[in-house]
Amino acid sequence: MPSDENRHPTLTYFTGATPIFASQADQRVSYCLYIPKRAEGDPERFPLIVLQHGTARTAARYRDAFRDFCDQHRCAVVAPLFPAGIGDPDDLHNFKFLAYGEMRFDLLLLGIVDEVAERFPVMGGKFLMYGFSGGGQFAHRFLYLHPDRLAAISIGAPGRITQLDDTLPWWLGTQGMAEIFGAAPDIEAIRNVSIQMVVGANDVETWEINNPGDSNWMDGVELTGDTRIERLRTLERSFRAHGLDVEFDVVPDAAHSGLAVRSAVDAFLARSLRLLTTRAGK
Repeated sequence: MPSDENRHPTLTYFTGATPIFASQADQRVSYCLYIPKRAEGDPERFPLIVLQHGTARTAARYRDAFRDFCDQHRCAVVAPLFPAGIGDPDDLHNFKFLAYGEMRFDLLLLGIVDEVAERFPVMGGKFLMYGFSGGGQFAHRFLYLHPDRLAAISIGAPGRITQLDDTLPWWLGTQGMAEIFGAAPDIEAIRNVSIQMVVGANDVETWEINNPGDSNWMDGVELTGDTRIERLRTLERSFRAHGLDVEFDVVPDAAHSGLAVRSAVDAFLARSLRLLTTRAGK
């Protein structure tokens, strides 16, 4: 910590690991960041990575895990926090399917990014995203609606997938998205986004994802595979059928953990950051 005479609230709490801030667009949701301390040669605004939590809502844990990555690669991260139990105290899944009651979590995320770009020295136009498990569900559905805001996306081990198939009803497929969200997937725009799919080689437990009758189940899920590995392969096939390039990484010795697959995720994000900053510099 700085000495008392050198302390300043803005420097102390708005640089490095920040507090959790309420979103000014909707204070039911919040976010925290990591902003590297300024060093010689830094850009005026740091590239931004969105870290989307899963069911356990470990936003701050993800943020803290990426501190060294941010310092090394001169980027910032924002970790949105979408609480469980909004409206229904037992609900765990609200954000994963983008729309919940009157809430649109994809738009709330964009509001957070825009707010962060106004308040902090980060790039808010195009950003990178990493989501694992429930965050991986959110991430690939967010990609369908907002590819124009994404430079790259890492989709980690989603337990339930939405295929790029307009013959299947939302959320098994994309049928009805235009009516629900006001837009259908733009394949040509998605083609401009670097895409990684990542899963652990030992991610084979099925107790959480094979749960007929629960609020996050639709008949037909079982046809996409038994394990998260099989379901992600189904999503990969769906993407490739539309001519989309996908980097598919299976991480050895990793089970269902968003931090255990970091070796592959970090490599992908580092490459994507270099490409983003090169394009921004032109």
